[in-house]
Amino acid sequence: MTPQEIVHRWLRLVTADAELSPYLVGVDRVRLAAHLTASVTAALAGEPADAWGGLGLSEEQHRRIGDYLVGVCWAADLPEGRIARVRRAVAR
Repeated sequence: MTPQEIVHRWLRLVTADAELSPYLVGVDRVRLAAHLTASVTAALAGEPADAWGGLGLSEEQHRRIGDYLVGVCWAADLPEGRIARVRRAVAR
């Protein structure tokens, strides 16, 4: 699964979450998806990434978004080490 496919599935989960979806109202989702794809690509390479900065999410909401990403990565059968790198990058 490519980073773009991961982000597509990830965004679908976040958008379906009743508590998180209001944060996406008025957000350019194409631009957000491009930013998230770059962040996931960087994280998979072990580089720092800032996936959801600036949206005003609480720590709990940020964790939940990270949990959705981990779920997508697990479903994609990514190796545990890569999933851990992505999780750490999103948790920052």
